[in-house]
Amino acid sequence: MRALVPLFAAFAVAASAAVAQNTNTDWNRSQIKHVLLISVDGMHAVDLLNCAAGIPSVNDGQPFCPNLAALAGTGLDYVAASTSKPSDSFPGLMTLMTGATPRTMGVYYDVAYDRTLSPPSVTTGNGNASGACTPGVITGYTTEYDEGIDIDQTKLNGGAPGAGLTDGGIASIDVSRLDRDPTQGCAPVYPWNFVRTNTIFGVVHAAGGYTAWSDKHPSYSAVAGPGGGSLNDYYSPEINSGVIALPGVTTPDGISCSSIPDPTANLSAWTDSFKNIKCYDTLKVNAILNEIEGKTHDGKPAQTPAIFGMNFQAVSVGQKLIEKGVGTGGYLDAAGTPTSFLLSEIEFVDDAVGEWVKAIKDRGQYESTLIIITAKHGQSPIDPNRYDAVPGPSGANGESPATLLAGAGYIPYSESPLNSTGVGSTEDDVSLLWLNDASDTVPAVQLLEANPTVIGLGQIYDGPTLALNYNVPGLPPDGDPRTPDIIVTPNVGVTYTGSSTKLSEHGGFAHDDTNVIMLVSNPAFAPRTIYTNVGTNQVAPTVLKALGLDPRSLDGVRFEGTTVLPDLPFGSIQ
Repeated sequence: MRALVPLFAAFAVAASAAVAQNTNTDWNRSQIKHVLLISVDGMHAVDLLNCAAGIPSVNDGQPFCPNLAALAGTGLDYVAASTSKPSDSFPGLMTLMTGATPRTMGVYYDVAYDRTLSPPSVTTGNGNASGACTPGVITGYTTEYDEGIDIDQTKLNGGAPGAGLTDGGIASIDVSRLDRDPTQGCAPVYPWNFVRTNTIFGVVHAAGGYTAWSDKHPSYSAVAGPGGGSLNDYYSPEINSGVIALPGVTTPDGISCSSIPDPTANLSAWTDSFKNIKCYDTLKVNAILNEIEGKTHDGKPAQTPAIFGMNFQAVSVGQKLIEKGVGTGGYLDAAGTPTSFLLSEIEFVDDAVGEWVKAIKDRGQYESTLIIITAKHGQSPIDPNRYDAVPGPSGANGESPATLLAGAGYIPYSESPLNSTGVGSTEDDVSLLWLNDASDTVPAVQLLEANPTVIGLGQIYDGPTLALNYNVPGLPPDGDPRTPDIIVTPNVGVTYTGSSTKLSEHGGFAHDDTNVIMLVSNPAFAPRTIYTNVGTNQVAPTVLKALGLDPRSLDGVRFEGTTVLPDLPFGSIQ
């Protein structure tokens, strides 16, 4: 263990007061009064192209996302948009909300590592073990911000005391399962305080705007940003809960959820069924419909938010899932032709978008609403012939980088895949590696380089190649306690989950992981395709600019120089 040292000043970004929040509450600075921000998790840029233009072998060659196509008819389509790297859901989400990349916001994965934090006081639902925390003494530990910190992750409401069947939200977080900060007297680190930078919700809320968001875990209330309290309405039915009937719920494409549509599927998670996932997503679709109508997600009187939105899981499930006894999702070829199962998920999302647009028009808010549709991450590989599970069945076909290094004693026990009771290493189709000792980086890299076939090696980032895009790993004041010592990106198609029930994964740096849909629409816009490279981190300053607020109110914008998305005709709508 190591005695407490002063934290590096750059990690106090969240406390920065370099730019004062705009507190003007008249909302007359822009014609745009509302921004609806949607993440269709997994959806690629090519998916929008294919569904809006049509594919000869699908739907008789006709477009199969008419509502998205209609939005593109008054929108800018950024076909070279890239997500965060890593492209996991947590950094992907927070990049959208902060305007920052992982180096500044400090978010690398929902399960990652921090060299300055200590274990939770109670073992998480996914096995991140409890342990001791001594004020002022730094040990380092695995961090977890997913369903494992729920009070009861088997329940759709996350186990929140007194919550309704489908509602829990922030109240579902079990404080005793949060990592603790020895520099703050071993206080638990809430999701919103884990993030180092402020968010669009904090800026809009401080300016008098009403804010709302819906997502898949209570932990993703991190979107509120440091201090919390900037979300007027947060809704988060737990995605990894047990599947239950949802009385009175009907999906936008007409499936009744009053009984479980796919009762023979694995009912321990909504993501294990092509049909059941639609019922789950519809809960959030209905929340957005309520918010458009000026209500809370559960129908209580409120107001239409200035910034609101949700994430879809359906397309991601349609891309990844092999459902036993039902069929195989994903794509038919490298050109992105969807299977019938993925096609159904895309059509479901499109139907939901159509319901929202109709409700916005009925509300008389179509001209004053900016609609942004993007994704936290893509999915790799598109080409079904490239998927390569490592390790394969019964441990065949190689092993992951973390397993290889753990066998040599280089990996902290809480991160080690050899820890049978732990939460596991940070690996999907990428491997993020934190070492016991940074001095082991060179021999660890040499071990990886000596086993390229075993780990399906594509590229290794360490030292200068890592420092180009991330802070130097290490302890403060000289290093960043969250930066991995080594990042391994495998050959395209290789995933380190070893799963035989999936066709693809995300988290990595590959084109299919990162090149996502980015559509920005308003009826005042002329349609245009933008080919220049952009990032999903540019969504956050764009939201503020559209609402007439200063993008430089965001820490991420100031520290990284993030710009508003190019070529938006804001001059014509202000």
